[in-house]
Amino acid sequence: MKTNILLLVSILIISTGYSQNKKNLDDFFEKIKSERVDSDSLIIWNNFGPGMSGYNEEFWTHSTDTNTMFMGPDMHVSYGTWDAGKSWHTIKDFDGNGLDMERVHDIVFSRQNPDFGVAIERAGGVYVSNDRGKSWKIIYTIPRTSGKHVSNAHTKIAINPKDDTEWLIGAGDFWNVKENHRSLKNPHGKISSRSSYGYVLKTKDRGKSWIKIATSINENLDVARIVYHPKNTKNIFITTNYGVYITNDSGANWHLSDKGLPNNLPRDLTSYYNAKTGEFILYLVTQTEYKKDGKSVTSKGGVYKSIDNGASWINCTGNLDINLNKIQFSAEIDRYYKTIGFWFGITKNEAKSKFTVLPNRILPVFNRLVVNPLNKNEIYVSFNKKHDKSFGAGDLWKTEDGGKTWFACARQGTYWLSKKDTAYWQSRNNPMGANVTFAHLQRYMNNHAEISGNRMLAINNKGDVFIGIDQQTLKSTDNGKTWCQIDDNETSKGSNKWIGRGDSNLPGRFMLLETGIPDRRLLASGEHGLWQTTSLDKWPNKQAVAVEQIDGQVHDHNGMHGQHSTSTMAVHPNNPNIIYSLGWRQEHRGKIRRTNDGGKTWKNIATIFDADNNSWEGLAMQYSLIIDPVTPENMYFCAIKKPISEVGSKAPKLTKGGYGFYRSLDGGYTWELSNNGFHKNVSVRRIKMDSKNSNILYAACNDDDGGLYKSTNKGSNWEKIKIPSQIKAVNNVFIDRNSHNIYIATGRRSGTYEEGGVWMSKNNGKSWNKIFNAPFVWQVETSPLDENIIVISVAGQANNLIDNFKNPGIYLSEDGAISWKKINKGLGQPNKMVDVKPDPYNENVLWSAGWGSGWFITYLNNSKEPWLKK
Repeated sequence: MKTNILLLVSILIISTGYSQNKKNLDDFFEKIKSERVDSDSLIIWNNFGPGMSGYNEEFWTHSTDTNTMFMGPDMHVSYGTWDAGKSWHTIKDFDGNGLDMERVHDIVFSRQNPDFGVAIERAGGVYVSNDRGKSWKIIYTIPRTSGKHVSNAHTKIAINPKDDTEWLIGAGDFWNVKENHRSLKNPHGKISSRSSYGYVLKTKDRGKSWIKIATSINENLDVARIVYHPKNTKNIFITTNYGVYITNDSGANWHLSDKGLPNNLPRDLTSYYNAKTGEFILYLVTQTEYKKDGKSVTSKGGVYKSIDNGASWINCTGNLDINLNKIQFSAEIDRYYKTIGFWFGITKNEAKSKFTVLPNRILPVFNRLVVNPLNKNEIYVSFNKKHDKSFGAGDLWKTEDGGKTWFACARQGTYWLSKKDTAYWQSRNNPMGANVTFAHLQRYMNNHAEISGNRMLAINNKGDVFIGIDQQTLKSTDNGKTWCQIDDNETSKGSNKWIGRGDSNLPGRFMLLETGIPDRRLLASGEHGLWQTTSLDKWPNKQAVAVEQIDGQVHDHNGMHGQHSTSTMAVHPNNPNIIYSLGWRQEHRGKIRRTNDGGKTWKNIATIFDADNNSWEGLAMQYSLIIDPVTPENMYFCAIKKPISEVGSKAPKLTKGGYGFYRSLDGGYTWELSNNGFHKNVSVRRIKMDSKNSNILYAACNDDDGGLYKSTNKGSNWEKIKIPSQIKAVNNVFIDRNSHNIYIATGRRSGTYEEGGVWMSKNNGKSWNKIFNAPFVWQVETSPLDENIIVISVAGQANNLIDNFKNPGIYLSEDGAISWKKINKGLGQPNKMVDVKPDPYNENVLWSAGWGSGWFITYLNNSKEPWLKK
């Protein structure tokens, strides 16, 4: 009797505990669904790069604090530094929905209170910061003037230097360098559906209320810059696509300022002010216009200054034009014809045949300028030869004598390294040779003829200058004599091993953590190939992660190219030096690639896909490259028809290959599409090999009729597994190697809350238990060391559904899904973490990859040990 009572008590205690735990879980799931939840404060993700590795759209220096700077890259991330660039940190809300501060267009700080700043981003959000830019809060969303486009781009901000309750925001899309090009037919630029036009917004109460000013100039007014006079703040200058305009009464009335200018087509405006003397100077760079001159072309434009508050302008162009007959630089001659062809509305080849005589004096199209606040005669102008319509040697030009003479002060690539045309450049007193130092891109840049674009230009109060060539952020502390990247730290000089400083704009992709070498992790990326972790040398922080590129730009030389966009890879089970990879865009797209020497050399062994689009564009996105450990000649992967976490997320019509499950039975030389048993138009997003039987494969299908499939004969045939009926799409399947539990991540971008989540089966798929509730889960994985450690990535849904779930990001359970914690601290893209994994050798380490923010590492349990256990 006593035994029975004890048994009943035990059952009651267990039942009560189970009920309490279920209630706690239900409460947790309801909380993350409906309200903002803070991440665990002790688990902090560290972005180890590689730094930038994407294009930086904008760069801002703080108005008074030279240690504080910000950047707005193009992959929906934004960063700040408060130690002069030694480290960078996300300024997005890691516990938000991930849509904040995605594409920042401007950041400006008060001159009265250095902690107070205002920012605008592409969707039309106006943000403020009260902690010097470490955190931002949206206070206003600018209403669209027409249409229903998601974006509502505005251009630039100005804060009244004497009254920081007053701000101005310009309408338009002036700085969209990839799309907003000027021509003879369209000299005022392109009108974009993503923007509003025709006004300047003004607030006098820190954004509580707004009025529109400058509305009478033109309905398509596109504002490039806004400058307050530092002493008389009623005097305001705006640079627009219709000219420079001035108000003397705080915006009530405006008049054109064009006396002395070659045209009313300004490209950029800045100012110099000496507080001691009261001297105030405006500097302007105008759009270069081209005119037919027989078989040649002439130009007008250049740099101008005003010393009378815009009443008149003085030409400072000097010798900024160049003599194309003196330059043996075929790439720039080609770009010249492309530029003038676009201006005249004809093709490049038509321009070559029509204008056979190269001009002795011709201006490129310059689009930005800054002046040294300590020296009014030191002016810099830049162009973007890749994304704008321009040409010319060098990436940045400067004058040290107020515009009498100019020279190329940022020089890189084969042309400058070869020291061609020395006599011509010496006649201009132009320094020779390359003077730009990159990180892992150095070899690539040295082997190309300045093919990259410089998208941004900034200068701080000390006169330090910042530019962005190709996909690196560069700084000069010696007035443009030399330039050095500030994105990465090299472990030791010449090692080519890099530790990112935290500002990665890299499309992070698949991470392979078990590679046959315990201290090597392989990391795939978009645009920058394949990487591996490597030794830190004598780097003091032993928790840091150093990486080196083993395919990509490191192999671009002598006409050969590495694979720039790697989607998935696998290591031969019997030889860790043999690595296979697949790429979906750019060089070697659609090919299976192999190295036999750990990445020193690579060879394409088969072409699986092709498409009728440009070589830099995507074709089938591949994933889950698997090699059978028992019979390594058997290899598998999937081609995703409905990509959801990929950059671009489009599956093109293929001219070679198809979508679904692929296999090779001869070590990767020949491949066949094996979709027998799948439903029509299937999208196979992930495949997983059974941990006990390599003949058994599982396929996660994420189309709207998707589900979970199983093959017991190496993919010859597939059979659908019964899963809960509310599930429409399965995004990921994972099998724990110790417990053999099967996990699936489910949900759709526009699906219901109920269909998404994480499900587990302990009996080979016969029954399922839901262990996490969320509408759109991309991934679930468990630790090889401890099945109780589970990580998942919850993605953000479509914009119209973002309020249905408040907390996308990475979640962790350390007790087998009894409890969960949100762990987003340090992430800039919580809504699109494309890969997350526990380390296979260190139970205190997790890794993750961001859609546009590179790779991350974090340590659990406040661990102080290095990630690599020796």
